[in-house]
Amino acid sequence: MLSLILLAFFLSLDSGIFVASFGINYGQVANNLPPPTKVLELLSNLKITKTRIYDTNPEILKAFANSNVEVIVTVENQILNQLNDPQQALQWVNTNIKPYVPDTKITGIQVGNEVFTEIDSSLIQYLVPAMINIHNGLVQLGLDTNIHVSTPSSLEVLEESYPPSAGSFRSEISGIMYELLNFLSKTKSPFWINAYPYFAYKNDPNQISLDYVLFNTNQGMVDPNTNLHYDNMLYAMVDAVTFAISKLGFNGIEVRVSETGWPSKGDSDEIGASLKNAEIYNKNLLKRQMANEGTPLRPRMRLESYLFALFNENLKNGPTSERNYGLFEPDESMTYNVGLSSFAKSSNPSTSISLTSSATRTKAAQKENQSMFYWMFVYLLISSLCAFV
Repeated sequence: MLSLILLAFFLSLDSGIFVASFGINYGQVANNLPPPTKVLELLSNLKITKTRIYDTNPEILKAFANSNVEVIVTVENQILNQLNDPQQALQWVNTNIKPYVPDTKITGIQVGNEVFTEIDSSLIQYLVPAMINIHNGLVQLGLDTNIHVSTPSSLEVLEESYPPSAGSFRSEISGIMYELLNFLSKTKSPFWINAYPYFAYKNDPNQISLDYVLFNTNQGMVDPNTNLHYDNMLYAMVDAVTFAISKLGFNGIEVRVSETGWPSKGDSDEIGASLKNAEIYNKNLLKRQMANEGTPLRPRMRLESYLFALFNENLKNGPTSERNYGLFEPDESMTYNVGLSSFAKSSNPSTSISLTSSATRTKAAQKENQSMFYWMFVYLLISSLCAFV
């Protein structure tokens, strides 16, 4: 227990507050979506300044040129094996990135999507080499300064996630996960996780509190190993990933949420999928984003999150819920109101979803914060030692 308290302390010291914004995933698995120019207009009106797409659609990248919207693009899973060749990776960067920057603000490249839990497990071997080659291609073309390279993973990469301090990666992927984390550490890139409290609730509604997963007022849970209190499941999921990363020897990698959301409609066996719950989850998430909140483990580091998704996508396979995660219908009407319309009506920059943190850390603030953690650490250490007496 003492070692986990010490680990939590040092992970907390690694935190820093930064300027960030609320992002949204712009999926395109549909045949009735508005053109990218209209999507840009919608995002601009709502003052959403970050989006992620699941390819390198040239129509979108051209339409978003000279706008304030930052874009994260994606390398499709099916071409990862091709990017095992450095020359192919360089050609990919030349074709899909170079023509659009700096006019289009491409800030990240997601190499694959949930590759560790992909049905075709052979793709895993190509993941890290593809990431390295894409990054090297950016370096060769002088584009690496403002574009990070990473990959989003499903929460299923974890062997354990409860309590958060028990977070650990599945043993069968730990070797490649170490290589991935080593790359992220060297390039100062974030670890992205797709985290959906909805699935946890759907699978065990009798044991998991709906208020806990929806960010509503609840008693929450206390991690017995760290004494950290969690009032929502999303933050617990993120901290479980941070602990898993640290157990492989990496303490300076930031964890961000590449996808989270709640379906507004589902099949009869999809418990919790409803318009009401979707509105509550996303509205409460937005409030927390606007408050620049961090997780209990890293309270001073604002958790950057990308909501899934901008639109309902009518061609997605699977259960009804898969086609009903959107905040908007294809005709740009709101599926439900999470409060974004108020941003469109305001011209006050302070109401933008891309709020600057009101607590940007100065050197003095850093010293004050470190002092606080120091005395907290001393107290916890003494308390823990006394327990052994």
